[in-house]
Amino acid sequence: MQLTPRQAFTFTVAFLGWMVDAIDFFCVTLTTTELAESFNKDPSQVTSAITVTLMLRPIGALIFGVISDRFGRRIPLMVNLFLFTVIEVASGFSQNLSTFIGLRAVYGILMGGEWGLGNSLAMEVLPVKSRGIFSGILQEGYAVGNLIAAMLYYAIVPHLGWRALYWISIIPAVITIVLAFFLKESNVWQQTRQRQRDNPRRFHKTFIDMLKKHWLRSIYAIILMAGMNFLSHGSQDLYPTFLKKQLGFTPKQATIGTVVGNIGAVVGGMFFGYISEYLGRRRTIAICAIIGACFIPLWILPKSFGLLLVGAFFMQVFVQGAWGVIPAYLSEISPADFRATFPGLAYQLGNLIAASASQIEATMGEKNPLPELRDGKTVPDYGRVQGILIGSIYSCVLVLALLGKEEKGKVFAMDSKHVDSCNASINEQMQPLELHAGAPPK
Repeated sequence: MQLTPRQAFTFTVAFLGWMVDAIDFFCVTLTTTELAESFNKDPSQVTSAITVTLMLRPIGALIFGVISDRFGRRIPLMVNLFLFTVIEVASGFSQNLSTFIGLRAVYGILMGGEWGLGNSLAMEVLPVKSRGIFSGILQEGYAVGNLIAAMLYYAIVPHLGWRALYWISIIPAVITIVLAFFLKESNVWQQTRQRQRDNPRRFHKTFIDMLKKHWLRSIYAIILMAGMNFLSHGSQDLYPTFLKKQLGFTPKQATIGTVVGNIGAVVGGMFFGYISEYLGRRRTIAICAIIGACFIPLWILPKSFGLLLVGAFFMQVFVQGAWGVIPAYLSEISPADFRATFPGLAYQLGNLIAASASQIEATMGEKNPLPELRDGKTVPDYGRVQGILIGSIYSCVLVLALLGKEEKGKVFAMDSKHVDSCNASINEQMQPLELHAGAPPK
């Protein structure tokens, strides 16, 4: 599992890029209540900013994915990070909800481009045998970003207000931009680019040919990512609001709940990413879906804050345990010429389908309140809606995991004949582990 200095540095920048993306995203989920009060709106109206952000991410995935597959990962990553720091600062100056949603829409395009850039950067330089554990660590940049955002919220918002949170949260992004300046393009991308120069076809024709050949795999990847994004956003985005508005806990306690959940997420992502090197990517996802569903009652039903923390911890262990496999899995099933575009676009189109997760939960919770009143007002039943949604999604993810194709250990670089030989050998070795249920063709 030892990395060279170049591998370690590249992976660190990729991790930080995804982490700062998450910090900025979770600034909205953590301040939903404050934004609603500031703009004199309901929380369900504020969560439309989250929905718009998620819906526009596929556009960024396509734009930045195509650019990076053609021209390299480094410069697009720096541009991406710079632009969304600008948007984050501007968000803090919003005077009404319409302006805020417009800025988050632009941010959604930029956020959509970052994951594919960082994922391809990392997966292309990592040793094959270390891909699982580092996939888990990379994906948990998202959980670490959520954790940092929660701590910043606790330290800043009660004293300086929600606007200061958006301004101060750009500091990690600025540091990451500086580090990205010293990146080098991966050998895998350079080899792929040379092959494209030797076979000078128009990029869009190559892309169309890829879709014709791998259409079933593309559909499968999008549907899987829709399930995974419903799982993560449905279990994370509204949870602080659920703790504060339905259960009556303080902002401090809601922050503690978010922190504990994200510690579980980091543990789960790293552990199950490592385990996937032995069990395979699909089986690991399936195990997380089965066990994670068992923790739904403990996640939403207790009145005790301590028990809710236990539920939040284990819920995120298994949600992000399944997610920890995804960077490696999408890279391994990706066509070689589209290792930034394919994973990024599949991820973000799945996000588009799942974009309304928190808004569905907020709206349904408000339309189906608890029977008792609090201070003469109705109390939304967010917990029941979250439990039903997450239980349903866990079931869907389990089925999708069993239907998939296992390509753990796929070789990305070297000459094409050697790659074909190695990957054929890997597929033969993995056959006994397959749970054949109509896997998409290669």
